[in-house]
Amino acid sequence: MKSCCQWVGVNRAGYYRSLAPPVPDQEELELRSRIQAIAVEWPAYGYRRITRELRDQYGCRENRKRVLRIMREDNLLCLRRKAFWLPTTNSAHRWPVFANVAAELKGRLSGPNQLWVADITYIRLELEYVFLAVVLDAYSRKVVGWALGQTLQAELALTALRMAVAQRRPGPGLVHHSDRGVQYACADYRELLSRHQIRGSMSRSGNPYDNAMAESFIKTL
Repeated sequence: MKSCCQWVGVNRAGYYRSLAPPVPDQEELELRSRIQAIAVEWPAYGYRRITRELRDQYGCRENRKRVLRIMREDNLLCLRRKAFWLPTTNSAHRWPVFANVAAELKGRLSGPNQLWVADITYIRLELEYVFLAVVLDAYSRKVVGWALGQTLQAELALTALRMAVAQRRPGPGLVHHSDRGVQYACADYRELLSRHQIRGSMSRSGNPYDNAMAESFIKTL
């Protein structure tokens, strides 16, 4: 090594010092600490907003490119996820739909098993998503039937309704309200409602507020 250093005209001690990792100066460490503190407090901030916060909080006049470099090196850049939405209602079908008779019961419920509301949503897992069908009693706002599955086939909604009927054993005249999805309009679902003398009801076209109670419950999941 001594001969090599002499050949290229480099001091041997200087060569060994160059092999050591560079030690950041105190100003750089302090700047990194401030950037990290802001990023922890405001995790959605990008490098531009953090640069402004450095100026407002500490009076730092740092270049945005330097802030960006430090945030990239420290893995502090905000990575926003794209909005994810999975449709669960397909109303483009040829099955007949029920009128919105649930509107007649608004403000007139006096007990359970007078109006049930139903809906389907999805639950996103780490590697996949599953679908959840629910039936709620509008008077008590209690879930009376539910089913979890990997597909949107009608059997998902049918399973939830069968559970509700088995648990509650409602008398004739119960109103069942849902959206216009094919799962609720298909022949099998209508036949199950008819067998138990349950009166069908569906939201008006393009009006999600008609099934607001079920929608509100879904948003809590």
